[in-house]
Amino acid sequence: MKSWLILLLIFISPFCRAQNDILFEEAAKAYNEGDYEQAIDNYRHVLDSGFHSANIYFNLGNAYYKLNEIGPSIYYYEKALLLDPNDNEIRNNLAYAQQMTIDDIEPMPQTAISRIVSRVMNILTFDQWSYTAIGFMILFVLLYLAFYFSRYSDKKRLAFIGSMVCLFFAAMSVVLALMQYQDYNKTQPAIIFAAESSVKEEPNDRSITLFNLHEGSKVYVEETLQDWHKIKIADGKNGWIPASDLRELKDF
Repeated sequence: MKSWLILLLIFISPFCRAQNDILFEEAAKAYNEGDYEQAIDNYRHVLDSGFHSANIYFNLGNAYYKLNEIGPSIYYYEKALLLDPNDNEIRNNLAYAQQMTIDDIEPMPQTAISRIVSRVMNILTFDQWSYTAIGFMILFVLLYLAFYFSRYSDKKRLAFIGSMVCLFFAAMSVVLALMQYQDYNKTQPAIIFAAESSVKEEPNDRSITLFNLHEGSKVYVEETLQDWHKIKIADGKNGWIPASDLRELKDF
């Protein structure tokens, strides 16, 4: 039974890709013609098929931005950035959209070392750091073989030094991959979709309102209790809001 299912998936996958290509082209055409709602509909059909990419999320963010729907535009820009953290175009468009939000949240200050580590760690995603580590390990093996079999002392010295450098960078890439993976898993970012959401001291409507958040603001989900999420924002404040007021970003 499983073998028939695998064969069926292999058979239909080219047709799915072809259909997605058609939808993508139609979405791009609709976007260029100013029919942003149709473009969104086509892009969402591609997502519904199970295909995800930074490009699709970026284009969805652009389409929602053109419709002046800031919450969804920020949401899809942020999702695109999760898949491609070094794309400057995504970052720039996200910054433009964030300028249209109401809340001005100042992030907590970081030490110089923390900023440097964060910048280096976020150069690549954790899977890209893993591939980088594999690449350096392959180079290490090749250079070490060159060192082992070379007959000339100068070449042996260069090969040995090169192999040690590659081993060092392979180890650093593994460390950065693990750090990036842990950071990815411990944070659950989300975007506020409600026009205004009251952040409560406790997970119930009768509780004291601590502060308000508005559409497009980014929060981090720390805890879930029934229909409520405990959230934290970049300046360190936290509280409870209804789960329906936000959408989590890591729902791939």
